[in-house]
Amino acid sequence: MYLADRSAPAGAKTAPEGGGPGRAAVVAPAVLALGTVSLITDISSEMVTAVLPLYLIAGLGLSPLGFGALDGVYNGVSALVQLTGGHLADRVRNHKLIAGIGYGLSALCKPLLLFAHSLGPISVILALERTGKGLRTAPRDALISLSTPAELLGRAFGVHRAMDTTGALLGPLAAFLILSLAVDGYDAVFGVSACIAVLGVVVLMLFVPSGGGDLRPRRSGAGAGASAGPPRPDPVRLRDALDLLRLPRLRALALCAVLLGLTTVSDAFVYLLLQRRTGIGEQWFPLLPLGTAAVFLLLAVPAGALADRIGRRTVFLTGHALLLAGYGLLLWAPDWPALPFLVLALHGMFYAATDGVLPAAVAATVPGRLRATGLALVGTGQALARFCCSLAFGAAWTLWGTGPALAAAAVGLLCCAAAAGFVLRPAAPDDTPTLPDGTCPDDTRPDPARRP
Repeated sequence: MYLADRSAPAGAKTAPEGGGPGRAAVVAPAVLALGTVSLITDISSEMVTAVLPLYLIAGLGLSPLGFGALDGVYNGVSALVQLTGGHLADRVRNHKLIAGIGYGLSALCKPLLLFAHSLGPISVILALERTGKGLRTAPRDALISLSTPAELLGRAFGVHRAMDTTGALLGPLAAFLILSLAVDGYDAVFGVSACIAVLGVVVLMLFVPSGGGDLRPRRSGAGAGASAGPPRPDPVRLRDALDLLRLPRLRALALCAVLLGLTTVSDAFVYLLLQRRTGIGEQWFPLLPLGTAAVFLLLAVPAGALADRIGRRTVFLTGHALLLAGYGLLLWAPDWPALPFLVLALHGMFYAATDGVLPAAVAATVPGRLRATGLALVGTGQALARFCCSLAFGAAWTLWGTGPALAAAAVGLLCCAAAAGFVLRPAAPDDTPTLPDGTCPDDTRPDPARRP
């Protein structure tokens, strides 16, 4: 099942082991536990993210170009570390351990913001916090995919993203309330954020099952060696990770993620543009992410299920068309009272149609023993592209102004979406991707003999 496919691959399971067809939609407990961790962690992270653009630009006097550079570094560090986190998780075969280190590092960085009041220290702290995010992202998504049948990956990622977005919804609201009530508002936001981040790590340690291989239930009693369990897989080497790029569909997914990431303006810039366009007061700025998060929360699961049913390519490209419509409203729409709501709704619909669909497509393309590495490869490409977009958009805003900068991004997004639609065209029916060693990405098929 790839981004372009409309049905499950031949031989894929239609229900978890031990369940009937009517029970195939049940979400694995590991997905729910990881969703809870992400919910708590996102409350912490989004509290900081909601106030950070205004704190840096209005409070510290940072220019849009400077903020673009910082926002790019903020996301670029996470991108580079994703590869390390994904490869380590597959190599040590303990995705929970690597994810826990990432969550812990991010939690440790939150209280440090209380002592940083200049651009240099804040940049270092944010880079370390993004290092933690980069370490945890691929192992976490690998745990989700390895606990879910291939034909339900879109739904599983949709459920996780919906829970994650609940945190993104509550975080800005908490920041808004704290800024309204506290005398030293920014420090209070950073302090409460640190406490919540620690709670997320505790939940991960207590409730998320450890895992490295396929976490789905397996048949018992099949064959003479059933009682001994499956043979231990060969250690994952760096060469195995590089071999993933020889999978045509994974290359296509990575290319499209990069192309579209190059023209996806960061959330912070979208909210700043909306605030300047509509004249929203600074005290309401932390609430802008709530609009995006609310729509994302409502549509994440339906969008994932729809992608499983009609094809991930269609849903994924539709999401970018909705983002393009949001850019158009910011550029050319009259000053309607409903303009902020329309832009935020389109922004949330974009995330619902893309944020879980892309990793679901990647997870269905790579074998289980390299799942975190494959997710990291595509995620890194996308994040590095968005890093370049932040730098370019910040420079364009400084040199040309907001209108020309956003118009250039809209034209680029239109061209890249057209190219992505061509690259992700449906594969031939007999095009069964395999790794150079003969390993099939579909985990439901038996592993071939390993290389000596």
